[in-house]
Amino acid sequence: MSRIEQLIGEIEEFIDGCKLQPFSSTKIIVDKAQLEELLVELRHRTPDEIKKYQKILNNKDAIINDAKAQAEAIITAANIQTNEMVNQHEIVQRAYTKANEIVNEATQKAEEIMNKAVDDANALRSGAVEYTDDMLSNTQNIISNGMEGIRERYESMMELLQASYEVLVQNRRELEPPKEAEPEQAQTPADSGQEEL
Repeated sequence: MSRIEQLIGEIEEFIDGCKLQPFSSTKIIVDKAQLEELLVELRHRTPDEIKKYQKILNNKDAIINDAKAQAEAIITAANIQTNEMVNQHEIVQRAYTKANEIVNEATQKAEEIMNKAVDDANALRSGAVEYTDDMLSNTQNIISNGMEGIRERYESMMELLQASYEVLVQNRRELEPPKEAEPEQAQTPADSGQEEL
């Protein structure tokens, strides 16, 4: 089991071990620092796992090069044997026939080795890509679920704050004294344009 799989298992255990929010059967209370610590380690480990599978993919070239070397060695041996047979004048015709058979057989064997090497390398690459995609998909699901839980808690908190705010506004309104109409001021002689005698 890789370290990424272990980390994903730890994150799942961590989520399973979180307490449920009061009056909820689906929402949990999460220790943010602990979850962030697990996610940071997961983020650091992911490139190492990818490098590991990249190394496996790089072995594809080594397998193919080894197959080429074997094929070239077989063809070289066939050519040497052909040259030795051709040098013998009495069996020149037989030498050509035998040489062609050896070369054909060597070429066919070399192609089989090459095809097998390519198939093996492609299978390794496909497995590595599929595994990495599965790990990234699991990580994406965990982060998505975490984000959804945080969003729900945030909306719930905003609803509670809004309700509290409305209660406070109502309470302040009830504390305000009722406004009385201001009495009209008596009109002074100066206002009426008459002088006092």
